[in-house]
Amino acid sequence: MNKRDFAFIVIIIIVATLSYFIMNIGSDRDGYMVKVTVDGKLYGTYPLDEDKTIEIKNADGFNTVSIHDGQVSVTDADCKDKYCVKQGVISNNNESIICLPHKLVVEIAGTVDNNEVGEVDSIAK
Repeated sequence: MNKRDFAFIVIIIIVATLSYFIMNIGSDRDGYMVKVTVDGKLYGTYPLDEDKTIEIKNADGFNTVSIHDGQVSVTDADCKDKYCVKQGVISNNNESIICLPHKLVVEIAGTVDNNEVGEVDSIAK
């Protein structure tokens, strides 16, 4: 490896690091909402910046959704595989946790102020 190769690698690392920080510094989570749907129907929307535990029980089973410190996770479920629990936490816009056996979708949606949650932006015929 010569000096040019080393300099090129260092430049790539610096650009990648700066890109990461620029993308994450600009992602202010204040006002983001957690949107919970069960079987395609809206179960509820909850602010991401308020700690809350949501118990969801229906004919398919139960899930426990936890909102804590700007992160969301499914902390308990009675489904066989528990993939929704193993998925861990989400904290960024448009991330989701899905429990197929219970037809549950937990996703982080945009802010209410920007009309991104629950608003129709267009209708196509």
